[in-house]
Amino acid sequence: MSAQAARAEAPQHQPILLRETIGSIALLTLNRPGARNSLSEGLIGELHAALNEISDDKRIRAVVLAANGPAFCAGHDLKELTGRRSDADRGRAYFAQIMNACSAMMQAIVRLPKPVVASVQGIATAAGCQLVASCDLAVASEAAAFATPGVDIGLFCSTPMVALSRNVPRKQAMEMLLTGEPVSAATAQGIGLVNRVVSAGTERDAAIALAEKVALKSAYTVKLGKEAFYRQAEMNLADAYRFAAEVMTENMMARDAEEGIGAFIEKRDPNWQDK
Repeated sequence: MSAQAARAEAPQHQPILLRETIGSIALLTLNRPGARNSLSEGLIGELHAALNEISDDKRIRAVVLAANGPAFCAGHDLKELTGRRSDADRGRAYFAQIMNACSAMMQAIVRLPKPVVASVQGIATAAGCQLVASCDLAVASEAAAFATPGVDIGLFCSTPMVALSRNVPRKQAMEMLLTGEPVSAATAQGIGLVNRVVSAGTERDAAIALAEKVALKSAYTVKLGKEAFYRQAEMNLADAYRFAAEVMTENMMARDAEEGIGAFIEKRDPNWQDK
């Protein structure tokens, strides 16, 4: 979606996506609290555009994805989707456009050469749960909850299923998908959907602190490692080991690996050059 169309969705003084830079961390904040931060066409487009910009920004070493209001993200904007039922094709073309645009945005998170940390303060449902699952790391408030409740309204959470099933064991993923019932932050941590659960109101600071820890590492090494992690996860065991050995060999030839190993041996802090 064009930036012009995205801006038309909300008054200019209330952008639907906020961006702030904290040191080397980009903080992206969903800002549709009145709509429970649902992923409208405009918000999907704004998020994807921001990720593309951050990808090439060498000043940014990690991203935190947060949200304003009581809900983190309630999934797709169902009012926006339902509004296209009056199209000649009953909305089919528009539905396909939105689902593909959202899937591309989720993949942009995975393909971003920098780690993305979700800061979840409230409910994350359907595509909102997918958004959390697509991030590399996630910190949740103890008040947060997660659900894929599409089955309750006759719309199975098929695209959220892709990210969810790559984060949690199959039986737990299927229970969430088939029952639609929410799971607590503690349960989400137990099944691997989030990394940490913190006191309500501290999740954003905790997510930023976690991102800052990663930002201290070599950006080249983090980029190489993140890409390798997701690629090997789709391979069989033998292929994964062959691929990982190639990545390790390439990594060993990097300037930062030589510097990091030397610093470890010499008991000093490394001087990263991100190459």
